Amino acid sequence: MESLEMGAATSQERSGALARAWRRLMGLRKSSMAKAAELAKKAVKLGQDDPRRVTHSLKVGLALSLVSLFYYLQPLYEGFGVNAMWAVMTVVLIFEFHVGATFSRGLNRLLATVLGGAIGLGAHHLASLSGKTGQPIMLSFFVFLQAAGITFMRFFPRIKAKYDYGMIILILTFALVSVSGFREDKIFEFAHKRLSTVVIGSSACLIVSIIVCPVWAGEDLHRLIVLNVEKLANFLEGFGDEYLRKLEDSDLNQDRSLFREYKSILETKSEEESLAIFSSWEPRHGRFGFRHPWKQYLKIGALIRQCAYRIEALDSYLTTKFHAPPQVQTRLEELCAEMGMEAARASKQLSSSLKTMTTPSSATPHLEKARTAAKALKSLLKTTSWNHATDLLAVVHAITVTSLLIDVIDCTDKIAVSVNELASLAGFKTVEKHLKCDEVVLTVAALEVTVLPESGSPLGRSDSAPVL
Repeated sequence: MESLEMGAATSQERSGALARAWRRLMGLRKSSMAKAAELAKKAVKLGQDDPRRVTHSLKVGLALSLVSLFYYLQPLYEGFGVNAMWAVMTVVLIFEFHVGATFSRGLNRLLATVLGGAIGLGAHHLASLSGKTGQPIMLSFFVFLQAAGITFMRFFPRIKAKYDYGMIILILTFALVSVSGFREDKIFEFAHKRLSTVVIGSSACLIVSIIVCPVWAGEDLHRLIVLNVEKLANFLEGFGDEYLRKLEDSDLNQDRSLFREYKSILETKSEEESLAIFSSWEPRHGRFGFRHPWKQYLKIGALIRQCAYRIEALDSYLTTKFHAPPQVQTRLEELCAEMGMEAARASKQLSSSLKTMTTPSSATPHLEKARTAAKALKSLLKTTSWNHATDLLAVVHAITVTSLLIDVIDCTDKIAVSVNELASLAGFKTVEKHLKCDEVVLTVAALEVTVLPESGSPLGRSDSAPVL
């Protein structure tokens, strides 16, 4: 009886364990499906945010397939042998999103391979003069000297920014050629095949990158600057309502994300610099012709960040209501609102001019109005008596906000000057303004003269005649 009970208990335990294992398996299956679905949604969103990412992935696959033919096809393989794998490695290592980045890495790799191969051959020749015993010692010394020297040069900022990848390839090529030359009899053939495969891989990357849906770094830099100017305009446009509390908090919360977009400008310096470096390498720059004024774009980007830093300081004062002495409260509010709105309109015009690549002449009137309001505000601050102000913090608050706003206007003015310089350098189009003239009716008086016989004096009578 006890044995039957023990057997039943054991059977129940097994069935319970199997049930728990099944539930865990089903739970794992559901969680895996949920994670896979989430990953698929992220992948779709990533492609929708920028369809060029999908195109770039296809371009890399195409270039890699093309150079793989040198390994798959027997006639081509006989010419290069296992060295054909260097072409495949070249595609994997140098194909970048932008044409300029691909060209930069390809040229760096090509020049570094040529230079490293030449130095490696020279080191091999010098080491061979020392005999069989001294050759490995000399080769080791040359490898140490070259690797240490080139690695130290990589710490220079300008070299690291443009030629860091080339320096790495220089070290690698020199080491491969000089070290392999100790065991390889046909060292010149080895160096020639390595250089040829690098040329083939780099050419395949550059051709595919330019012919198939090219992505120009210069145009991305242009769009980034346009977007940043728009973000400044969005803040200045909502400044009056936000600061002067003309809207309810519920209405302000709806556009608060748009109002705070300027914060992302503070983090775009590295992106702008990398795009500028890539655009300087590009063989052509889309709608900019051969020469892209990337230095001017960096100048505009720096001015935009300066303005964004002042806006960030100004934004920190928006948590409290605008306070000033009663006798100037209304006038200060009016001038601040006018300055913010005119600066916003000027920024909108600058953004539109950059987007359409036209001369930003329409921004000038708004900047003049903003400067006029700023002068009036400075005069008001100088002539206002602050001696009888009861709330010292309110006085400091009002003066600080108005000073920061004046600085923002000055920054906007500098941005406009730099945009005009860019328009001159890049050859922006000039917008022709055609004035529409309606018909104007002029009235010409025809004078009829009559001489009086008594006095001999003339008597004039005018008849009006309309003339179109």
